[in-house]
Amino acid sequence: MTHTASTPMTETDAPRVGARGWAALVVLMLPVLLVSVDNTVLSFALPEISIALAPSGAEQLWIIDVYPLVLAGLLVTMGTMGDRFGRRRMLLIGASGFAAVSVLAAFAPTAGLLIAARALLGFFGAMLMPSTLSLLRSIFVNRDQRRLAIAVWASAFSAGAALGPIVGGFLLEHFSWGSVFLIAVPVLIPLLIAAPILVPESRDPKPGRIDLISIALSMAAMIPVVYAIKSLAVDGPTVIAAAWAFLGILMGVLFVRRQLRAEIPMLDMALFRRGTFSGAILVNLLSVVSLVGFLYFVSQHLQLVLGLSPMMAGLALVPGMAVMIVAGLAVVPISRRIPPHVVVPIGLAFSVAGYLIVAFTTHAHGVAPLIVAFVVLGIGIGAAETISNELILSSAPAAKAGAASAVSETAYELGAVLGTAVLGGIITAFYRSAIVLPDGLPAEAMTAARETLAGAYTQAQDLPAEIGDALWQAAADAFGSGVMITSFIGAGLVVVAGVIAAVTLRKAPMH
Repeated sequence: MTHTASTPMTETDAPRVGARGWAALVVLMLPVLLVSVDNTVLSFALPEISIALAPSGAEQLWIIDVYPLVLAGLLVTMGTMGDRFGRRRMLLIGASGFAAVSVLAAFAPTAGLLIAARALLGFFGAMLMPSTLSLLRSIFVNRDQRRLAIAVWASAFSAGAALGPIVGGFLLEHFSWGSVFLIAVPVLIPLLIAAPILVPESRDPKPGRIDLISIALSMAAMIPVVYAIKSLAVDGPTVIAAAWAFLGILMGVLFVRRQLRAEIPMLDMALFRRGTFSGAILVNLLSVVSLVGFLYFVSQHLQLVLGLSPMMAGLALVPGMAVMIVAGLAVVPISRRIPPHVVVPIGLAFSVAGYLIVAFTTHAHGVAPLIVAFVVLGIGIGAAETISNELILSSAPAAKAGAASAVSETAYELGAVLGTAVLGGIITAFYRSAIVLPDGLPAEAMTAARETLAGAYTQAQDLPAEIGDALWQAAADAFGSGVMITSFIGAGLVVVAGVIAAVTLRKAPMH
């Protein structure tokens, strides 16, 4: 496709796909559903994993974060590899590996081995997500159809997140926590059968040579920065965190310089000079930070503080997930009439309100405020994700769809890491500083209770009723105070996303 084919007018007039194209979209939604189900299920399984494997506070964060950490480090590389060797081929390799490693994760006997399995899932997951979005770019050349396809694609994240708690809750009530990883197998087998039939292969006709140095620099930039953020969130400002951050930034600078000098760069840095592209990336990232951070502490609050079963906790979040799906689809016709720099901030204002509801009702002993808060939050996140992903893809030439998709997915996964590491880390730090332990606790119980909320819950169950109740009340109060502070911070992040959208998306084409 020539450069002129990526202009808005030509894309609007481009040929429209038929039933085969929409069937391909259904196939491409399978890995998207899987990834979102996996993330949500893991959040809900975390209390049982904490009890079964007894991870430390740092290991508990690593169990969640190592997957998006590895994923974020490899997405640009895998997206570029898909452009070169074939996006469908990378999708099939990633699906095969992801299914096999999911079985290993299900039977991990220790926290360390579970972390290792999650890292391998990140490696194969990096092949899945850029491939799905870039294949949509090549299948749906008509922009009106592509906007709807991307809305469905983005809504699949919400649908998976809605299904995750229900399916995961059922599994956790009838089987061990390892069962939540096994759901990858029945999801990916249909993909491996149907994708070669329905999804056409696509690649960059002029990919250039494989740049191993750029690949190494991209990984060396992402992984240390994310690790530094995690270290800062868990341990506070340290020399080690600063050193990792400096290393990542240095490698990032070297990566950018190499791309600017290359005749055919691995990642076209000129994309970032477009305000629409960069703004959409930042909106995408901050929206995911707010969503994942919200789910991180709400899932624990529902199960450990309010005492809901995993199944009931999942059902409590279904209305918010459903609203997120509806908002993602409903914004498509709206975005044809109202420009993105107006629609996105209005939507995100609802998300700010959702966080504020949590902040002001955190000590209320009821599920209703959290249900309402998540419904309101979902309106803004659903709209922002659909519009930002569509603008990211439309800003890039079709031949570079894999690289552009990888940038979009990098923002998504980095947002997932930041949501857990920063917001989750703030809660953990505030919890440890705020908890006031009752007198008479054994030394082992004091150590475990100070580490995590799940640790306090486990110890409280094993202690005599009076002291156990006192310990649990102290832990719940400390956690609730941390949720309140974190909710204000989350609201602030969403405000920043809204301002960025209002400023940078003014020149975004509406058609």
